[in-house]
Amino acid sequence: MNRNYIYLTILLLALAGGLFVLPERNNEQGTGPEELMWDIVQPTRYATTDQVARMIIEKDPTIELIDVRPTEEYESFTLPGAVNIPLDSIIIEHYQDYLGVDGMNAVFFSNDDIKADQAWVIARRMGYDNIYVMKGGLNHWVETMIRPVKPDETAPEAEFEKYNLRKGACLYFSGAKPDANAGVQKSGVVVKRKKKAAVAEGGC
Repeated sequence: MNRNYIYLTILLLALAGGLFVLPERNNEQGTGPEELMWDIVQPTRYATTDQVARMIIEKDPTIELIDVRPTEEYESFTLPGAVNIPLDSIIIEHYQDYLGVDGMNAVFFSNDDIKADQAWVIARRMGYDNIYVMKGGLNHWVETMIRPVKPDETAPEAEFEKYNLRKGACLYFSGAKPDANAGVQKSGVVVKRKKKAAVAEGGC
């Protein structure tokens, strides 16, 4: 198991323990401690950037993207159609109208997993279902959808199929001309708002 995943799981379990005193929406709908602990370690609560990109491109009416970063970061750059609910506002009743909507799947995201995972734990503790976290956050989104890396020549065919799909997604989201030689920058990703569409700087 990935060491970072272990650390994140421990952090989430600690957070969940502290949330046992959080008011539930009502006595019947709140998620109990044992169920919450079980849900936290399930990989199915994550959505990949590939899955999210496909749902956006296909205009899937069931997806609800929720950016849990501070408002100023949201206004600088976010995913198409996302709403902003800062992490410290999740428990405010006004924002809860976006959660638990019948037939909708809410996907939390932030720059990485941490804030989105915290939002997921809070919302789950409050009893909301059909909530997910975009794995890797916006940093991984830029690496996979905006700057996809061409696989090695010896890579399996499936990797090339995924790469071709990501190049198409890059063109869709950024309007950039595909560039097979573009790589991932290991340093921090800088994103800026453009006039016509909110997309990240960089090429395919």
